[in-house]
Amino acid sequence: MTDTPCIEFSDVSFAYPPDGSKDENGNIITPSPVFDHFTGSIPAGFTSLIGPNGSGKSTFMMLASGRLVPDSGKVTLFGRDIASLDEQNKNLLASVIYQNMEFESDDKVSSLLGYVFSNGALKGNAKAINKGASLLDEAIEVFELEKLLDHGLRQLSKGEIQRVLLAFSMLYGSASVFMDEPLFAMEWQQKKNALSYIRDYAEQTKTAIFISMHELDLTREYAQRVLLFHPNRDMDYGTPDEVMTNEDLEKAYGVPVAMLKKSEDMTRETLNQISEVIPNLRC
Repeated sequence: MTDTPCIEFSDVSFAYPPDGSKDENGNIITPSPVFDHFTGSIPAGFTSLIGPNGSGKSTFMMLASGRLVPDSGKVTLFGRDIASLDEQNKNLLASVIYQNMEFESDDKVSSLLGYVFSNGALKGNAKAINKGASLLDEAIEVFELEKLLDHGLRQLSKGEIQRVLLAFSMLYGSASVFMDEPLFAMEWQQKKNALSYIRDYAEQTKTAIFISMHELDLTREYAQRVLLFHPNRDMDYGTPDEVMTNEDLEKAYGVPVAMLKKSEDMTRETLNQISEVIPNLRC
């Protein structure tokens, strides 16, 4: 992993427009800036973005990938003004997995995977990074898509859709990939398998991958670097050991680390209990 900047924010300010909400006096509420003359840079690699809801993780990724345009200042990705690019060149530089993406397509998963692989930056020619001849075959195996290939996207559960999206992001071959809560509704072992593969993919293909997720244990285990967001818009960047100290996590989340750990364990236990009660539940 190189320390050459991948993402650079130069004096960036950004605020979302008013949504029509009013205060108790009937005045339109103007949202506070998410970034206010922010300057900073981070290198490529496999980076996990963590922090409480509303701390700016999603906005950071949308600005860095050019899906949002700053009100002032400039954001560059690999030295290019990402927001100024046309859609095709923007996609080649940065792919994005949004939260809760929905699709209207009835096309089969098999044909969509083939289309993404053939029409992205890789042009259907990439070899598997670990085993097998083709990256397409490897992605189908890693993300457990064999039984879904003949299904249309609208037939899939949330967890199945997320696995297909992860495969899309690897098969397209952009120089960077931004993932906003991509592990939603996936089983715990599926999350671990996916993160292990994505980390290997980032290392072997030199793809910059930025992933926002709530699972702190998984961040500790798989992330090369961590970007920790605080509610006051401060950020800490470094290795998991450097950034995810009890003191810094408690400062960011506003609760004791023991409570964060308990919350993660309860969420995992609840999902397991539901799966036991409803064996055929797809999650």
